Formats: sequence, C-alpha cells, structure tokens
Amino acid sequence: MSVFIHPTAEVSKEAQIGDGTKIWNLAQVREGCVIGEDCIISKNVYIDTQAVLGNRVKVQNNVNVYHGVEVEDDVFLGPSMTFTNDFYPRAFNADWEITKTCVKTGASIGANATIVCGNTIGEYAMVGSGSVVTKDVPAYALVVGNPARQIGWVCKCGRRTNGKVCPHCGLEIPV
Repeated sequence: MSVFIHPTAEVSKEAQIGDGTKIWNLAQVREGCVIGEDCIISKNVYIDTQAVLGNRVKVQNNVNVYHGVEVEDDVFLGPSMTFTNDFYPRAFNADWEITKTCVKTGASIGANATIVCGNTIGEYAMVGSGSVVTKDVPAYALVVGNPARQIGWVCKCGRRTNGKVCPHCGLEIPV
C-alpha cells in the first residue's frame, strides 16, 4: 500500500501520514500533524499543525481539524463540521492558549456541527447535523441542537436504540 495525494492537495513533507490514506483535491495538511492508516481526507479539508487523526478516519468535504484536536480510530467527521481551539479568540492576542478536544473511537459528527474546544465526544457517540457541542458527550449518546443536548442512545452500528440492546443488530449497549 501507499499514500495517495491528489495533485492539487498541499501536504507538508513534515506531516506523518499512515499507509493507505487518501488525500483529495484542495486539501491542506500541515507540518507536524499525524494522520493514521486508511484515512480519507476529502476535498477542501484543513488539517492543522499537531492535529492527530487515528486510523480509518473519514473526513468529509470542507472540514477544519485544528491544533489541539485528537481524533481516535474509526471516526466520521461530516461535511463542513468544524472544531474550535481557543476559548478567548482575538485577532490581536499574541499569547492565546490552545484548549484540547478529543473525539473517541467510532464517534460520528454530522454535517455543519461545531465542536467547542475542551470537550470530549465519547466512544460511538453521534452528534446530529448542525449541532453545537458545548459540553462532553457520553459514550453512545445521541446529541442534537444548539447547544447540543442528549435525546437518546445509539448503537455501535449507528442506529438509535431505546434501551440496552440494539433492535437492529442485537448488540448490548454498555450504558
């Protein structure tokens, strides 16, 4: 295997990119970031310096992954979702501080969602499209809205469940 980089992508030679990863048109991958194996970095994605993506992460079009963000394995980042990394942003602030954010294994974040820095999205959690996450999201939780609020649970398979056993695949949900 090898890494595929579209000719229009701007990828630093100082980025660490895992085998089997595909980086598509107009993406920018900065120095010092880490991208795992078998990832898909779609059109017009920005991966900042020191951002970390695990293995098999799918990053849809127009996503920004900023410094201070760590994304674990098997995560889905939906179209045009974004992360923040500074609680007190000012254009003139020279001593700004990065606040870390973590997206745990298997989580999915919907289109146009915003993840405010300092929060953790739990394992296999799902953030609905357009949501604004302002606090930690528990593992297997389904959250929607602005601010995002939990409205239920989802299974590892991604389907909504009403209890501890998924009606679709039969998997027991550890909540």
